[in-house]
Amino acid sequence: MSDRNRRTALYSSAFALGMLGMGFAAVPLYDMFCRVTGFGGTTQRADLAEANTVEVGTQTMSVRFDGNTDPNLPWKFAPMQVTQKMPIGTRKLAFYRAENLSDKPVTGVASFNVQPELAGLYFKKIHCFCFEQQTLQPGQSVELPVQYYVDPAILKDPETAGIKQITLSYTFHVSADQQPAGKVASKALDPLPSAR
Repeated sequence: MSDRNRRTALYSSAFALGMLGMGFAAVPLYDMFCRVTGFGGTTQRADLAEANTVEVGTQTMSVRFDGNTDPNLPWKFAPMQVTQKMPIGTRKLAFYRAENLSDKPVTGVASFNVQPELAGLYFKKIHCFCFEQQTLQPGQSVELPVQYYVDPAILKDPETAGIKQITLSYTFHVSADQQPAGKVASKALDPLPSAR
């Protein structure tokens, strides 16, 4: 084999390995991109310290709740409220109900987004059942909380300033590994200040 053929084979192999590596990196990089930009309706995470610095405005926002279940997951899953209306910046607590309709423990994981998609950058979750897998025992029914607020910066963005309602949508899927995640999320939520 000539030197030129060896170099070509080496470059081709390096290129193929590089493309394989990029394939494995694509999913986490895309996920990180969506979380930073809100692309595709991806919501943002916020901690309590950040939430406590938000000034509540006078303009209101309505949040509509939607719940879906993958056909392969033997659960019933739905929001416990249809909408919540509040001044922008107010922390709110909403609940979904999930019930395992099967005769065995099942672990589910929730995917989520908001509509319109551009609002994802300003929809901030403090606590959410969607942060972890949920395991329900046979026939078990639970209430699953999500604590959130809408960042007042939504009013300063010309592309989102006119939004009056955001839809928060979850879809529960069967967890790929089906390893029990322990108890269903029932951790204490940070109290909502009485002024909010």
